[in-house]
Amino acid sequence: MKKLMLLVASFFILTIGFSQENKTDIAPVTIKDIDGKPFNTAEIKNEGKPIILDFWATWCKPCVASLKDMNEVYTDWQNETGVKIYAVSIDDSRTMSSVAPFVAGKGWEFDVLLDPNSDFRRAMNVNNVPHTFLIDGNGKIVMQRNTYTPGDDEKMYEELKKLITK
Repeated sequence: MKKLMLLVASFFILTIGFSQENKTDIAPVTIKDIDGKPFNTAEIKNEGKPIILDFWATWCKPCVASLKDMNEVYTDWQNETGVKIYAVSIDDSRTMSSVAPFVAGKGWEFDVLLDPNSDFRRAMNVNNVPHTFLIDGNGKIVMQRNTYTPGDDEKMYEELKKLITK
């Protein structure tokens, strides 16, 4: 009986260890990509490198300013840290069709996703935009901000550099 209990306990310990190993702080929700096709947020990955997940809307001036600033340094950040940026629009079904032309007009180089029903936003506990998450290579949220002030991108870059030196 002791051997059976030990075997069962070992199984649970191993199962818990393995299941937590693959757990990330990114909630798995099906939203849409910029072309309107289904996209599961569990696919937000970057091969062990950092991710910036930014919730925004076309009508939010601080959001647009934040993404504009990040776009200006994105190539450099990618080269230096390997970071990948996902910008998640919370524009609703009435304004969702304007997101792709808006992004094209801005020339943003990062991946843009659409969350018209706010499912992902709620799952990530985002109350207002802009809301930006910095996620490490293991999928853990290491920093977040829910405002934007010019210069915040420099703070984000400092945090990014800390992640790659660990």
